[in-house]
Amino acid sequence: MSDAPAETAVMPPTRLGTLQASLESAFAERLIRLPSLAAELAYEVAPGDLLEICRTLATDPSFSFETLVDVSGIDYLTYGREEWNTHSATSTGFGRGVTGRGTATPQQAIARRFAAVYHLLSLTHNVRLRLRCYCSTGEPPTVPSVVGVWAGASWFEREAFDLFGIVFEGHPDLRRLLTDYGFIGHPFRKDFPLSGHVEVRYDPAQKRVVYEPVDIEPRIAVPRVIRDDNRYDPALTTHPLGAGKP
Repeated sequence: MSDAPAETAVMPPTRLGTLQASLESAFAERLIRLPSLAAELAYEVAPGDLLEICRTLATDPSFSFETLVDVSGIDYLTYGREEWNTHSATSTGFGRGVTGRGTATPQQAIARRFAAVYHLLSLTHNVRLRLRCYCSTGEPPTVPSVVGVWAGASWFEREAFDLFGIVFEGHPDLRRLLTDYGFIGHPFRKDFPLSGHVEVRYDPAQKRVVYEPVDIEPRIAVPRVIRDDNRYDPALTTHPLGAGKP
């Protein structure tokens, strides 16, 4: 056998690895890396840098993100807080929130309540990128419009405005898209009642649709009925012939 050291295999750079190096070289500390899926990269960008970075991503041949797949709004009002506790009903309990939202105080969480998320696709390089931009504090939350970069953002931004109340500054026609013209509030905000503020019905006497106060009592649908299931009886699941089988 030869005593020469074995050559170390050099792995070719992946598309995402190349994209990450290009992004961090071009924008440095203006982008903050976020956890992401295996097939994409995700970064946080400040509102003041959003438009410039988006223009570069769309027009620079090294990026070529010519397609805006989606713009979505997010409300972080109750993120990380459980809405119910049912340890008395089940052995593990239920919770709508993801526990442990870092060290952020409630005041800090509200200050960074709303965000817009941009899902980008480069057909040229076959890579995906996700950008998150927190809106300005106060009411209404605002963030720059990217319609001037990707014209297809128009309806996406109108949808986020309608459902979350996020105002996209510079949008050429920011109107409601899904709710009625006279609708009050924004349905996807976490402080908006699930039953809404009004209910509608057709009045045959007036021959028109009328609005009335909601007669539904708001409640949290906590699962309270736990039915026995003999498939999970320990006497069956621990039996040598039935171990591992439901």
